[in-house]
Amino acid sequence: MGPYVIETDRLTKLYDGNKGCRDITLKVPKGVVYGFLGPNGAGKSTFVRSLLGLIQPTGGTATILGQPISSLASRKQVGYLPELFRYPDWMTGRKLLEFHANLCKVDPKQQRRLIDELLDRVGLHNRGDEKISGYSKGMQQRIGLACALISDPEVIFLDEPTSALDPIGRKEVRELICELRDKGKTVFLNSHLLSEVETICNHVAIINKGRLIVQGDWRELTSIETQVEVTLSSVPNQVFASLSDLVLNSEKIRDENGKSCWLLTLKEEESIPSLISAITSQQGKVYQVTPKKQNLEDIFMYWVNRKESTEHVDHC
Repeated sequence: MGPYVIETDRLTKLYDGNKGCRDITLKVPKGVVYGFLGPNGAGKSTFVRSLLGLIQPTGGTATILGQPISSLASRKQVGYLPELFRYPDWMTGRKLLEFHANLCKVDPKQQRRLIDELLDRVGLHNRGDEKISGYSKGMQQRIGLACALISDPEVIFLDEPTSALDPIGRKEVRELICELRDKGKTVFLNSHLLSEVETICNHVAIINKGRLIVQGDWRELTSIETQVEVTLSSVPNQVFASLSDLVLNSEKIRDENGKSCWLLTLKEEESIPSLISAITSQQGKVYQVTPKKQNLEDIFMYWVNRKESTEHVDHC
């Protein structure tokens, strides 16, 4: 097995000739939290279900831990929490975990200790002997996460793992995901909560309309453009139009106390000193220049809104 835990080559699953995902080629390194992002209906769940062998791809190849995704060997070291789950409500949480442990052939001598540890890790330490019928949706999501971890898998697929949780629960799950990463596990995370992905993910892939747009360390993808907030006075509003060699776009944010605050998009970071010099040469007064750090939502919207291209963009 090479340095990548998951590798796909033009993996495709189409419904009705065009729906689904098409030609997805990506590489997921070991020991990272990998965010798989896209608008609703972009093909994220179809792609994950193809990787897990739950549906048959219509084209391409893929491996997990060096084993073809169609093989039993690739599935033995994988845990999965689906977005849409339903567990037998007559079971207790503990019985459900025992059932999954037996399916995964966990040593019976280790099961009770392991289940106690997992119930504690997912915040259900005193609720394991209650029937699932009495669980809230958030508690069901927690027990589902425990099921995904029962076999101590090397790769964990989590599809919207915090969608039913309150802020405290989301924080606890984030901490658990980081703990798994720190132990060398690989977590493949589907989520629409970009602020959470930004907090815990190393790498991301963004798909739209079934196709991969970009992948890589998301912090490196933030270099798509340079933006600064500039507070100044004594300059006409059209001053930036005359600086088109430096400024790609300008937007006034507010006026206060005789000063104006502008959000400027520059051609490059090296344009900042020249911009300040140009403003002061026109008798403008610059009070503050603050580089604007882009977050993952900015990056996501940038790539999703780009003009569609058949060329695959890869920043790995």
